Amino acid sequence: MVQITGATKLLGVMGHPVEHSLSPVMHNAALKALATQHHHFLEYVYIPFSVTANALPTVVSSLRELGCCGFNITIPHKQMIMPLLMETTAIAKAVGAVNTVWPTDTGWAGTNTDVEGFLSPLQPLNRDWSTVTPCILGCGGAARAVLAGCAQLGCPQVHIIGRQSAKLEQLRTTCATTLSIDIQIHLWENLPRLLPLAALLINTTPVGMSPHTQVSPLSTADIDQLPQDAIVYDLIYTPNPTLLLERTQSTGRIAITGVEMLVQQGAAALSLWINQPAPVDIMREALLACFT
Repeated sequence: MVQITGATKLLGVMGHPVEHSLSPVMHNAALKALATQHHHFLEYVYIPFSVTANALPTVVSSLRELGCCGFNITIPHKQMIMPLLMETTAIAKAVGAVNTVWPTDTGWAGTNTDVEGFLSPLQPLNRDWSTVTPCILGCGGAARAVLAGCAQLGCPQVHIIGRQSAKLEQLRTTCATTLSIDIQIHLWENLPRLLPLAALLINTTPVGMSPHTQVSPLSTADIDQLPQDAIVYDLIYTPNPTLLLERTQSTGRIAITGVEMLVQQGAAALSLWINQPAPVDIMREALLACFT
C-alpha cells in the first residue's frame, strides 16, 4: 500500500461506474515505486471517484479546492468535462474529448493521452500506414481518440461502423473539421462487405467486456474474411484477452489487447502530473498481475 500521511497528494480517476477501473492498481504501483526509489519524491495516492453527470461540476470544483494534483476522466464524462476546463490542448480539441486533467493558476486544464496510448503498440509494426484503411467498430468517445490516432499514422481514409445513424453522422461532422482523414460511416449491417478491406480493425465498443466475456463483435467466420495479415485491436482490457482476440489468434492474425493502451495512456498522464518519466514497466507488471 502507498503510505498516506498528512503531506500525501491526491490523484484519481473520475467516472460512472468506476469500480471496474484498474487505473488505481497501476498508478499506485508506480507511485509507490517512485517514493521508494527517490527520497525527495512527494508521496501521492490515486483513488477512484464515482461521479454522476449531475454531480460532475460540483465535484470538479471541489477537487480544486481540496488541492487535487490531477485526475483521469473515463466513461461517460470525457466530453462533458470539457466546458468545465479553462484550457484544453490541441489534441483534446481535435478528439473532442479529455481523459487527463491537471491544475493551473487559473483553473483546470485538460488533454487526451488516449491517442498516445492507442498508437504505442502500432508504431513498432512494420506497416505502410498510408496504404491502410482502418475499420473502427463503435462511434463513442473512444472511437474519437482512435480516429485521431489513425490520422496521425497517416491513414488516408477510415470506415466507422455503428448502430445509430445519428450518432455516426455527428461523429463524422465534428471530427471532419479537426482531423485530416476521410471519414466514411456505415451501419452495422454493412460490416460484412468491409471486412476484406480491413487490414486494421479496432473494437471501441464494450461488447466482450467483463462480465459479458462470452460475446464478441465478430464471429470466427467474420474474422476469416479479414486479410490474412490483418491486425485486430480490442481496446477492452478485461478480460485479457477478449473472445474477439482469442478468435483472432486462432486464425493466425495479429491480436493487440487494450492493456498496452491503458498502460501507455496512464504513463503519459502520470508523467504530466509529476513532471518526470513514469515507470512504465512497473505499471504494466501491476496490470498484468490482475489477470493471473
